[in-house]
Amino acid sequence: MSTTIEKIQEQINGNPILLYMKGTPRMPQCGFSAQTVQALMACGERFAFVNILENPDIRAELPKFANWPTFPQLWVKGELVGGCDIVVEMAANGELQTLIKEAAPQEEE
Repeated sequence: MSTTIEKIQEQINGNPILLYMKGTPRMPQCGFSAQTVQALMACGERFAFVNILENPDIRAELPKFANWPTFPQLWVKGELVGGCDIVVEMAANGELQTLIKEAAPQEEE
């Protein structure tokens, strides 16, 4: 059985755009998660998410692994981007759209 840290590492490595959040994109369970989802959805690309409320082991271990104490946490291409404030600020100045478009898997034509 893999450890929680290994599971987190697999999730981060396996998803170019990954959001650890409270709730789901359709039903966020906190205002910060809701704001982050809105900013991400405005970019128009698909993203993976993990509901930390259903994964207490990840909720407990991720802040230590990431060295980031709060949720939500946005990970892009294996790197922690940050939480709600950073994501919303990046969305406002156009950086988030660029980052997400570059990270999104390109559809084959």
